[in-house]
Amino acid sequence: MTNIYTALAKFQEEIKPIVQNTSGYNYKYADLGSIIETIKPILAKNGLGFVQPLDGKSVKTIIFHSESGDNIEGTVEIPQGVELKGMNAYQSLGSAITYLRRYSLASMLGLITEEDTDASGEQIIKQDSDVRI
Repeated sequence: MTNIYTALAKFQEEIKPIVQNTSGYNYKYADLGSIIETIKPILAKNGLGFVQPLDGKSVKTIIFHSESGDNIEGTVEIPQGVELKGMNAYQSLGSAITYLRRYSLASMLGLITEEDTDASGEQIIKQDSDVRI
């Protein structure tokens, strides 16, 4: 397993924040196509690749080292019964799968793909009454 971790470390040294080219829900982010276009050559340079098969009601992300066969994987469940305004069930499912693929890749590879809004904006905590921080 050390081969894949060494290759991932080299990948992470080389990858830069990915351009945030899409806006939605009051923040900017890099879409899945931009992420894949940016990471593929750097992954390949380090002997890495990925696949994201659907596995029942989940999206599985597998990062692999092509020379050693080492791999790491993560799985995230696709929320069921979600409806998005103006979309039919299949469009909502497709949107959820794309969203999960994007976040899974970003998480597993340590990518920066959106604005960091954790420290900005107003946070609302619901308790007996609204508390603003």
